[in-house]
Amino acid sequence: MSRLMYTLVILLSCSQLYACNTGNDGSTNKQENNLSKHDSMKLKITIGDKTATAILYDNPTSRDFAAMLPLTVKLDDYSNTEKIFYPSCKLSTKDAPAGFDPSIGDITLYAPWGNIALFYKDFGYSNGLISLGKITSGMDAFTVKGSATVKFELEK
Repeated sequence: MSRLMYTLVILLSCSQLYACNTGNDGSTNKQENNLSKHDSMKLKITIGDKTATAILYDNPTSRDFAAMLPLTVKLDDYSNTEKIFYPSCKLSTKDAPAGFDPSIGDITLYAPWGNIALFYKDFGYSNGLISLGKITSGMDAFTVKGSATVKFELEK
């Protein structure tokens, strides 16, 4: 029985590593290649009974994020300015600019910490911040106080 459990643990670990295979080395997979054919990807974000829509830009970081979808996470409030979460895999920072000046509705990666941030208030330029996309409707869904469970999925 312990040999079976050991085998299952190894298989599960390998599948998790395979799912996290994209990163700074510029490696791609079939889904990433399909996504890169578009100028932007449409994103549906569900928070409780509210829905927001967004676009993801065509860049390596956004494609890594899109490859993880659908994804349900807990967003935590950070500094009364943004909602954040830490994805299970490190996202690519290939070809990313040195920083970004976010405004309301921006979806970003803060590369030094590895967290995704959705800004519901304006904020100043930050080194290491990479733009992933922009919320196009439903910003009021992010005004909920504290943490919230959120589902991200690509629109078809």
